Amino acid sequence: MKPKKNPNAEIGRNSSLYFMIGLTSVLFMTWQSFEVKFYEEESKATEVVQVTDELKEDVPVTEILRTTPPPPPPSAPEIIEIVEDVEDVEETVIESTESSQETYIEDAVVSIDDVDVEEVEEDIVVPFAVIENVPVFPGCESLQSQAERKECFNQKVQEHIKKNFSYPPAALDMGITGRVYLQFVIDSKGHVSNIQKRGPDKLLEKEAERIIASLPKVKPGEQRGKPVSVKYSIPINFVMQH
Repeated sequence: MKPKKNPNAEIGRNSSLYFMIGLTSVLFMTWQSFEVKFYEEESKATEVVQVTDELKEDVPVTEILRTTPPPPPPSAPEIIEIVEDVEDVEETVIESTESSQETYIEDAVVSIDDVDVEEVEEDIVVPFAVIENVPVFPGCESLQSQAERKECFNQKVQEHIKKNFSYPPAALDMGITGRVYLQFVIDSKGHVSNIQKRGPDKLLEKEAERIIASLPKVKPGEQRGKPVSVKYSIPINFVMQH
């Protein structure tokens, strides 16, 4: 029996070419299917308007309120009588209170003895640098010149500050240091008053004020022979020593 096909023919010789052609065709058809665009048909909306031919409405029944007409105005009398005015009316005369140029006003005479004149003492505050007679601190009475008394006053104030100085414990714990500027007044009686302070912290200001408030009474300063208030300024430096 003879074979039907040629035994020398190679069946798989062009199989790769056929595979590439088939793959290309499939990819091309797939790409074309993605590129195809479908458009939705526009929907047409129809509006339906219903119109009624007959409109039936119930008309409410209203009741007419009848009010009585107002009474007619009184009629005028047929005969009008004229009555004569026989009573006399006294007119009130109002006198003017304004004075004219012819009115003379007597000058009031006031006696000097009737006037009380009170002497008001002026509280004069003189700076320490320009006072005629400086305040005398206890212990400086023996000095005669004003320059020596000024120097003695400054020295006594500094000694008082060093003697009564106490660093606030809270300021030590927080490490607060700085200089407090003080300004106070030695009044005409020799007492310290009107203490003003300015420093880096309230704790230091309070301690500085306490030291100055404890100053002893001094002999007040004098200006033109009269005791006056004297303004004095001094700084207190708070420094922690290691």
